[in-house]
Amino acid sequence: MPDLLVKLYELPSIEPYLEKVAAHGVDVRRAIAPEKHVICDFARTHFNEGWVSEIEVAYAQTPHGVFVATQEGKCVGFSCYDATCRGFFGPTGVDASERGKGIGAALLLMALHAMKHVGYGYAIIGAAGPVDFYARLCGATVIEGSVPGVYKGMLK
Repeated sequence: MPDLLVKLYELPSIEPYLEKVAAHGVDVRRAIAPEKHVICDFARTHFNEGWVSEIEVAYAQTPHGVFVATQEGKCVGFSCYDATCRGFFGPTGVDASERGKGIGAALLLMALHAMKHVGYGYAIIGAAGPVDFYARLCGATVIEGSVPGVYKGMLK
């Protein structure tokens, strides 16, 4: 999977995406410290231990780069930045039963807007799975020759 480049100075407004998820009873916001274990448990249960490590690193940054989607007091998704490398977006994940409601889009744009706010001009989406999703939502373009990129030789 290739890395993607996003121009943070050309992002769409996040408001329509937040309104869409709110209609489903979902709130997307920056996570707070006491929620770290809940978000890590969510990632461990629904995704993998590697993503838990990345969440922990994103929490260690100042300001931390972890966002959460909640519904009825439960975590239904998360996104991060500055985890694998500075300037990288990801990982991000949404509970399979909650997909299709715009939660992933809201989490993506929340993190990208935060990256812009702290001074990044561009973001890299590392080893992007759904390339078309990212291209459509934020104009992401493939970085040629980026496979395996910074992930070369990664322990699993």
